[in-house]
Amino acid sequence: MTKAILLEIQCEFLSLLRMPRYSVSIVAFPVMFYVFFGVVLKNGPLNGIGPSVYVLCTMAAFGVMFAALMGLGVGIAAERGLGWLEVKRASPMPPSGWFIAKLVSALMFGTIIVTILFTLAVTVGGARMPVQQWAELGGALVGGALPFCAIGFFLGYLITPNSAPAMINLVAMPMAFCSGLWVPLQFLPHPLQQIAQALPAYHLSEMTLAVAGASGHGSVVSHIQALAGITAVFVVLGWRVWRRDESRVHAG
Repeated sequence: MTKAILLEIQCEFLSLLRMPRYSVSIVAFPVMFYVFFGVVLKNGPLNGIGPSVYVLCTMAAFGVMFAALMGLGVGIAAERGLGWLEVKRASPMPPSGWFIAKLVSALMFGTIIVTILFTLAVTVGGARMPVQQWAELGGALVGGALPFCAIGFFLGYLITPNSAPAMINLVAMPMAFCSGLWVPLQFLPHPLQQIAQALPAYHLSEMTLAVAGASGHGSVVSHIQALAGITAVFVVLGWRVWRRDESRVHAG
């Protein structure tokens, strides 16, 4: 059974890799913004750290968030529309196998994004940190994608295949802006700063910035706790909509 799940992970990753609208766009977007804001237009320190490190944290946070939301949200919605999930149910693989494959594939793409951005930060951005700090930052970014995998799982069972990309963008883009990923939070209007504290992207960004040594809002532990709570909520919600979808299939 483990071999079957590993094969499913391989197939899922390759299918995403061969889909340019996913594999190219989710990598190109954060890389482009990092080069523009973190290398070309970098100014003075932000929140006590260099601009290249600051933009690295926020753009990497956006990259792993977007990879998770698109990979699970759009992927599940598309496969539901094609009837592919019904085929999966008829296979001997456990129902959790296809979800594990999507989860691992999204985390793998998140790791690719983080690796590319780290390489750019060191080679052209002039970012310097101890090796342990780089490792902690990478772990925080990849692990921080889990809440967005849970949100993507939930949305994948709510949205239709045709509307999925637009709906995911409608969720991801405003959340990224309001969370301070594109504009530092202190420059946003006060009402948006208050709203940001309820958003998972805010907690991911603040957690990674804190790991990188920035002065921010709250401790690393508090942001981890917030992300864990958000993950738990959307896992429960996702399980409920999944069960509802399953009951409709069996009833039909």
